[in-house]
Amino acid sequence: MSVASYFSSLSLLKLAKSVPGGVAQGLIWGLMALGVYITFRILDAADLTVDGSFTLGGAVAVMMILGGCPAWLAVLCAVLAGMLAGFVTGVLHVKLGIPIILAGILTQFSLYSINLHIMGMAANKALSVDKYELLLSSRAIPSAILTSFAIAFVLVSVFYWYFGTERGCAIRCTGNNPALARALGINIGLMKIIALSLSNGLVALSGALMSQFQGFADINMGRGAIVIGEAVGRGLLGKRLNFYGRMSFAVLGGVMYYLVVVVVLWLRLNSNDLKLITAIIVALFLAVPYLREKRKVSFRRGGKEGAASC
Repeated sequence: MSVASYFSSLSLLKLAKSVPGGVAQGLIWGLMALGVYITFRILDAADLTVDGSFTLGGAVAVMMILGGCPAWLAVLCAVLAGMLAGFVTGVLHVKLGIPIILAGILTQFSLYSINLHIMGMAANKALSVDKYELLLSSRAIPSAILTSFAIAFVLVSVFYWYFGTERGCAIRCTGNNPALARALGINIGLMKIIALSLSNGLVALSGALMSQFQGFADINMGRGAIVIGEAVGRGLLGKRLNFYGRMSFAVLGGVMYYLVVVVVLWLRLNSNDLKLITAIIVALFLAVPYLREKRKVSFRRGGKEGAASC
């Protein structure tokens, strides 16, 4: 098949129909990215608990809804379960001296078995929107977009306020300069535990919403966490990007990611290569701020050398 015939066989209408679904999933995924942003950027720590807490949120929400609980209560319990997972990682790190990346791996491994027990030792559990009243569903994508956008907007606003409070500033100071935070009398151990709990609570929220949207919870639904939107925001706006903007772009990164996935699937590329393509795309997104800053430094250096030669 020639290149011209290949592109002529692609349906723009099919792509247009797939975009709303990608936006809905991206907004839900963006809540997970917002949770990761708290530890990865604010606390300056790589927490791998999120792989397990994302599935934990989905498993708890689905099983509670199947048990007759209203969806909002199931989601709330999923958030609390995620916060507990983050708390365990924090205790392993702060109280037992285990490096945070290893503490996260230990909790993640434990959650795999715990999630299986929650789902009755089944690898997945189905949840039908025809039988249960869910907060969102892929059957009603416009409503799912509005619901997930509203939740994301409220959470970004709440966390923007929270990280401006005394406790929130203490967490930010702990991430930026632990030695200074300790000198100021801040209990950096407690701040780490709080940040990890908040982060994994948000990730579990994302998992709970995603399981309702897709209609099932799966033991392998935690696929790793990425923060690409904030990197793109820094690349586009630089120092003009404030704290609220960085959190907003963290959520928008989920939308960017899923829109790219929609395009990849629309191009009918080999689905087995999706992971490779995703890794390349994420690497490009994360490299934007660094390459832009390097270009600026090169221009400044070139200007100084030119001025000196004159």
